Amino acid sequence: MKILIVDDHPLIREALRHVLTVLDSDLDLLEAQNGVEALTAADGNSDLDLVLLDLALPDIDGFEALAQLRERSQNTPVVVLSASEQPETVTRAIDAGAMGFIPKTSSNQLLLNALRLVLSGGVYLPVEVLRQHQGTPEHALRRAEEASKHGKALSPRDIGMTQRQSEVLALMVQGKPNKLICRELNLAEGTVKIHVTAILKALNVSNRTQAVIAVGKLGLKLPAIQRANCETR
Repeated sequence: MKILIVDDHPLIREALRHVLTVLDSDLDLLEAQNGVEALTAADGNSDLDLVLLDLALPDIDGFEALAQLRERSQNTPVVVLSASEQPETVTRAIDAGAMGFIPKTSSNQLLLNALRLVLSGGVYLPVEVLRQHQGTPEHALRRAEEASKHGKALSPRDIGMTQRQSEVLALMVQGKPNKLICRELNLAEGTVKIHVTAILKALNVSNRTQAVIAVGKLGLKLPAIQRANCETR
């Protein structure tokens, strides 16, 4: 497993290095202390499994760094580590394509559990943000709670989505627009729009950000996506 830590504080990087070794005995950790170093590391390591990003960087706006990392390493999940716990900050990070948002006040165990969820294809969001989202269907919440008791995670198919809708949702969560989803899944854009509409209805939400929050609330495990070429018809 290869993880890139992006934080300008040496003590934070050292603490993360110590904690993250629990994830994998053969962990390869890369470090960057600013945005330029982070983007250089991402360009030179196409096999990154995860990026941990602090939004308070000395040389570039953290959200700009997030957007560029998502653009350059489209298949690598980025998790934000932030001193801010404001819901609007969390929402903005998710809008920019983050697959998780972990406050720096979190415990080591919460950090590890959150990263395991993201690495398995899920989304992690702070409890405070999840509590604000009231639209998730009750039957889905009950199934998620029951699965959690048995140490399992729900998939989108468990709450009524098709395999293709599950794949579209996985790419939506990564912040990808319809045209890019079309190219990666070899679907016509009109077909993708139909799937997105069905996904929003299944999650009882009205936009993509709310869909990502619902995914986090349910702890859904999303499928890995194999890239394809877009249909022209």
